[in-house]
Amino acid sequence: MPIQAISWSPSGAVRIIDQRALPEAEITRDLESAESVADAIRQLQVRGAPLIGIAAAMGLVAGTRDLRSASRDVFIARVAQLSELLVNARPTAVNLRWALHRMAGVAKTTSGDGAAVWERLHAEATTIWEEDRAMCRRIGEHGLTILPDGANVLTHCNTGALATGGIGTALAAIYLAHEQGRKVHVFVDETRPLLQGSRLTMWELGHAGIPCTLITDGAAATLMRQAKVDVILVGADRICANGDFANKIGTYGLAVLARHHGVPFYCAAPWSTVDASLPEGDLIPIEPRDAAEVTVMAGRPIAPDGAAALNPAFDVTPARYVTGYITDRGIVQPPFSESP
Repeated sequence: MPIQAISWSPSGAVRIIDQRALPEAEITRDLESAESVADAIRQLQVRGAPLIGIAAAMGLVAGTRDLRSASRDVFIARVAQLSELLVNARPTAVNLRWALHRMAGVAKTTSGDGAAVWERLHAEATTIWEEDRAMCRRIGEHGLTILPDGANVLTHCNTGALATGGIGTALAAIYLAHEQGRKVHVFVDETRPLLQGSRLTMWELGHAGIPCTLITDGAAATLMRQAKVDVILVGADRICANGDFANKIGTYGLAVLARHHGVPFYCAAPWSTVDASLPEGDLIPIEPRDAAEVTVMAGRPIAPDGAAALNPAFDVTPARYVTGYITDRGIVQPPFSESP
């Protein structure tokens, strides 16, 4: 695994790489409470749908360390309170809700006092993290089947080790292809407005020694027209029953361009990202973010003072534009009738 975005600290806190500081500096932070984990998720210190689910599960454990001597009822009540805090940190990614629902179920079905429940929650959070590592590798193995030697891949946002507990979702096949000695080159969308492509994906792929080239978001169409892109791989924050999916803003535009130019377009995500309770993408809650993310870059204004700006964090890509969904269960097609 090229990097590890999350781990337990020796004291039992949640240790993360602060992704706001990349690529200038690699800074780790120990988050001692559920509140600090929720803040880190909101502020994008930790991001990526699978990773924020893992972080929330671990944050629930870190936030209840001081209650191990409490009665079971007091402990369970605090778990419910902190779960509500964490689940509201970011509304679009379904993995966050899924992980916390799983943790709450474990808490309710574990007998004994606060210490016994806490130990079980710690084990479950670690299991969620370990399962994600294994799921990432399975996604990569399935993705290898559509990634020929010499492929030029276009990707959007960051879908690698910085977004998961393992080697990533859409980047997982790229890591495994590189591991096997295949020649793979990645075109990396900068991914405005927060530049997760240029800041994070370029740093991550460079760290792993994988050939990559940064492009502006607006250059993708020209590369496709010039037949320089063989396949597009993107991640997802929520996949509906009909296959519509939410991902970083700009993904929908890539899908439309891919269809026009005849470029295969794949969505890669763990099965935990499937939300079969939502029949279609128009029902996905899209997180609005601060306009300053659009009007300011690196602390400097890039628009006139007082300029109005719209900043949805995600868009929804209709299923009709998707060639296939690369999951830990294989490359699948909708409809999806089962959530994990």
